[in-house]
Amino acid sequence: LRKIHVPEELPEKFLEVAKVNTEQNIETCGVLCGLLKNDELFITTVIIPKQTASSDTCSALDEIEVLNLQQKYELLTLGWIHTHPSQTCFLSSVDLHTHFSYQVMLPEAIAIVCSPKYTPHLGYFRLTDNNGMNVISSCKKKGFHPH
Repeated sequence: LRKIHVPEELPEKFLEVAKVNTEQNIETCGVLCGLLKNDELFITTVIIPKQTASSDTCSALDEIEVLNLQQKYELLTLGWIHTHPSQTCFLSSVDLHTHFSYQVMLPEAIAIVCSPKYTPHLGYFRLTDNNGMNVISSCKKKGFHPH
């Protein structure tokens, strides 16, 4: 796998953008975008799409708009970031399925979870190459369920 670089200040800047939602116990999500340079991946941008969200879910509403921005600025999709305003730092089953779609497209894709009320308040995740990817690819369940 290629190395992926995440700017140190990215999570805190994202939490600043998400602050109003977080204070209302609403998740916020963003798409991690960046560049391939010297066979390494660099996150340079977070696109915050139009979205619908609740205390435990967040979904982009206009993925075409995100893709258009990525094309305009020649950005690759490198993963996603979201808040857990009232939960600990982990990937829920819904998050695992969401992340699967990112990792199928780019094996190095990461998921960042920001959980400002708990310690640790930040987690970087990806599915394991064999077991994790295989389990999620064969799972047909929707919504929250055990994994």
